[in-house]
Amino acid sequence: MLRAAYMAQELLSTFSDDVHGVLLQPSEVSGRYTIRIDNVDLFDRKREGRFPEIKELKQLVRDVVAPDKSLGHSDKKTD
Repeated sequence: MLRAAYMAQELLSTFSDDVHGVLLQPSEVSGRYTIRIDNVDLFDRKREGRFPEIKELKQLVRDVVAPDKSLGHSDKKTD
């Protein structure tokens, strides 16, 4: 839950003008970690086999809620 709370805080800070809230919902299935916007899965830990990096998560959310928004250093691609 600590990781989810941190990521929720980061999303709320980054997208304060673009989102109305973030819901943290405990799952009955241990280890479940899914990021959704309007019932569309953006990231699923089970499918990906890992947790998202905060930079990646911000980019995924931005692409849906504010595609033209600059994320500053989070926009730079690393190869």
